[in-house]
Amino acid sequence: MSTTTATSPTIRRSISNTLKGSAGNLVEWYDVYVYSVFASYFEMQFFPADEKNSTVYVWAIFAVTFLMRPLGSWFFGRFADRHGRRLSLTVSVSMMAACSMLIALSPTAGSVGVWAVVILVFARLLQGFATGGEYGTSATYMSETAIAGHRGFLSSFHYVTLVGGHVLAQLTLMIMVVTMPPEEIAAWGWRVAFAIGGVGALVVLWLRRTMDETLETSTLEAVRTGQSQRSGSMRELLLHQWRPLLLCFLVTAGGTVAFYTYSVTGPSIVKKAFAGDDVLSGTIINLVALTILMVLQPLGGWISDRVGRKTLLVFFGVGGVRDTWFLLTALPAQSDPVLAFAILVIGFVILTGYTSINAVVKAELFPTHIRALGVGFGYALANSVFGGTAPLLYQAAGETGHVPQFIMYVTGVIAVSLVVYVFFLRNKGANWLDDERGMRERASAEPSPAPVGVDR
Repeated sequence: MSTTTATSPTIRRSISNTLKGSAGNLVEWYDVYVYSVFASYFEMQFFPADEKNSTVYVWAIFAVTFLMRPLGSWFFGRFADRHGRRLSLTVSVSMMAACSMLIALSPTAGSVGVWAVVILVFARLLQGFATGGEYGTSATYMSETAIAGHRGFLSSFHYVTLVGGHVLAQLTLMIMVVTMPPEEIAAWGWRVAFAIGGVGALVVLWLRRTMDETLETSTLEAVRTGQSQRSGSMRELLLHQWRPLLLCFLVTAGGTVAFYTYSVTGPSIVKKAFAGDDVLSGTIINLVALTILMVLQPLGGWISDRVGRKTLLVFFGVGGVRDTWFLLTALPAQSDPVLAFAILVIGFVILTGYTSINAVVKAELFPTHIRALGVGFGYALANSVFGGTAPLLYQAAGETGHVPQFIMYVTGVIAVSLVVYVFFLRNKGANWLDDERGMRERASAEPSPAPVGVDR
């Protein structure tokens, strides 16, 4: 069975497929982050006004949706490895959009009582399921469709659009803050924000239908006729690809806890610090800082194509271990918008060492027939344990006076990943994206599975 991809794209085709894949990623991650950006406005629509723990409950719902990501990564990863990346991405964005429309149209606690929360949780669980599939498949697709020598740069647009979804959510909020009183945003403005994501998916559905498929026709036919049993197989992943799966999990752990701490909790801290009469300043700080994070991604990817992926990961790990304490203690104390902005951007520069290249780093670890499942499942496990819980843990730590313990936890997880970056990854060497045949020959010639590596 052939396991190479269906296309050997020119730079023009590669850019075209990257843009089409990115558009869907943008809409899907907007749907993810519009929840966190508007949470403080709609929480009272789903909980009684006298509920003192409504903020904690809202972030608990945010966290619990991450429990669905491993299941979604399994379903969509298997689907993508067996039936194609394009179809898997089309289904996942459709599910995401439908759930956003459901939230936009959902009744409030005042009209249906506890059922309002039930509907919200149901929609967010399905969104977590869809997101679990979107990440692994889109990271795989964008890494595969990129051409050798430019994979870091082109695949970095995976996080350009991931962060871009957050930027769009913040921009939507800023427009509403400027044009509407807070009472109207809380009453119905947040519904418009969710509906935007649902409508945007209609354009994405058309774009994704015109993307190139990166799996060969012979590979898809072998699955259809039953000749291939290993493609997208969890048994294959756990028995024969457990080493790269473990490495994918450990590479992701520090990166995902930093991402949600810096890019979700960080802006939440700023929004809270500048609440009251200066809410617009906090919104502008977050919007501009997140835009900078988005723009930094291609730069990080381009640098990795020249100096190697490991170099950037080590930069992130060292910066995260060294500066997380400063970021999370200095940011809440700021009343100066310029200083708050500067602290947030420092965190985003550090974070870029991970975010800009994490998609291609993970895709390089797995052979084609198991890549979408391996990338998605390894990411989703780490994301569920360390990433999605970070905002909730910070919120709980703040209310109980245990923020220092939370900071030590985040720093410790990043430190574990740093050890992996330093001792278990390398800048140069064969990888499954650029030389699958060579990797298979190497694996078959050795008594034990060949060590995984990160190419430059």
